[in-house]
Amino acid sequence: MTQSNPTISPLRQRMIDDMALRKMNPRTQQAYIRSVLKLTQFLGRSPHTATAEDLRRFQLHLASNGVSSQTINVTITGLRFFFEVTLEDRQILRKMSAVHEPRKLPVILRPDEVKRVLEAATTLKYKAALSTAYGAGLRASEVAHLKVTDIDSQRMLIHVEQGKGSKDRNAMLSPALLTLLRRWWRFAQAEHKMLRGGWLFPGQNPVNPLSTRQLNRAFHAAVTLAELHKPVNLHSLRHAFATHLLEQHVDIRVIQVLLGHKKLETTALYSQVATTTLRDTRSPLDYLALDPPA
Repeated sequence: MTQSNPTISPLRQRMIDDMALRKMNPRTQQAYIRSVLKLTQFLGRSPHTATAEDLRRFQLHLASNGVSSQTINVTITGLRFFFEVTLEDRQILRKMSAVHEPRKLPVILRPDEVKRVLEAATTLKYKAALSTAYGAGLRASEVAHLKVTDIDSQRMLIHVEQGKGSKDRNAMLSPALLTLLRRWWRFAQAEHKMLRGGWLFPGQNPVNPLSTRQLNRAFHAAVTLAELHKPVNLHSLRHAFATHLLEQHVDIRVIQVLLGHKKLETTALYSQVATTTLRDTRSPLDYLALDPPA
């Protein structure tokens, strides 16, 4: 159990303890706490006094103020933990309901555009880190928390420790990426920028890993230097990885494993943006051999 903090109310401390018992991700814990704080501010009193009608009014308040569907759903999830787990009340959220989130297709960079971005990276460290995001299909946090020992050059694998969902998995290690990582490793060792056996991409202090914020800034700086004018972000490299593999006719189930997706339908989204695959697929109309119009 976490050590009690005298500046925190007993109710909030109990919720923190409940989350700690379940070893929840720190960012998830912060999001859940924010959800309860929002409700508290709306009510103007302790959240444990809320009624089902109060919660209904709170959701209506969020929707009326233009809060996104995703944020509303995250807030409801946090409140569900607070009321159902901490307060052991499974009925109070009956008047709240999750909001449908329309799924938009991601913007996909072409291979030549990815090349321009990677070549525009301002330092060798950022070039290696961004190349890892694309070459192995890793998330920003997964790239940032790689250790030197996670690179298995014998089996040509990258060990991703505690990725999304607190799950370990193996990602692919291409020969081209291995060559680049070795080049970065030699440089970092020579410049004393990396601890032996430490973070593969250290921050300014090599004791700490590169932050995802720094990596995001490096990506956007490279996009600007590459003179790309698409609404992309760092996660776009992961999208491009999956889409380009699909266009190379790699089995979608293999891509699912490489991405660490739990559900195949999540991976199947990329079939809608794999333009080469769509272009090379013949429509059934083409087989009808219709007579030309008079």
